[in-house]
Amino acid sequence: MLIPPLPEEEAQHVEIVKGPNIQTLPSLDPLPKNLELPILLKVGDDISTDEIMPAGARVLPYRSNIPKMSEYVFEFIDPDYDKRALEHTQSGGHTIIAGENYGQGSSREHAALAPRYLGLRVVIAKSFARIHRMNLVNFGILPLIFDDPSLYDRLELGDVITLDNIREQLAASVESRRLTVRVPLKDLKFKVSHTLFPRMIEVVLAGGLTNWTKERAPVQTFATVQKKNDQ
Repeated sequence: MLIPPLPEEEAQHVEIVKGPNIQTLPSLDPLPKNLELPILLKVGDDISTDEIMPAGARVLPYRSNIPKMSEYVFEFIDPDYDKRALEHTQSGGHTIIAGENYGQGSSREHAALAPRYLGLRVVIAKSFARIHRMNLVNFGILPLIFDDPSLYDRLELGDVITLDNIREQLAASVESRRLTVRVPLKDLKFKVSHTLFPRMIEVVLAGGLTNWTKERAPVQTFATVQKKNDQ
């Protein structure tokens, strides 16, 4: 038997009691039409999820407090990354450039969620670890692969990449799986690819799996649940 939710008016007055380190999951916005993103971090090969989002007794108590946990993202690689990233959240976010096998190691979802909270929208790498690639997609981060790995050496911190009409590009790339990236100040244009199947593209466009699910889930009101119980 389904337990019906409270009527909307009554539910609005219910107080949810939370501990000091339990915060509401941050809202993640859909992928915008165009992306203009500064490169805030460039890392090498085999970056692990533990290097992205450290674990241990200092960090794990905040696993339900994403704003606090995000302060530790990449702390052993670049201690100021979180501060720089937050400064760019209101202007559209940022990107990270990586080498081979980005995100190898444990399947730590917070290694995608915490950077996404800090405004990470795109990672361009030579290759991705499979599970982390899926976690990036689930939180609305676009994982892209250099067609020409030598371009990794031409990109530097502070460069600004643009992905024009990215939503249209993604929708049209189901078969080709290739997109165009520009670096206007370097007069550079290059191709990247992705390994996303159609549903994964939909998830990225929606801004993550939670948004994608909400768009498709039926609204459960007191009346609809009560009707099911009466049948």
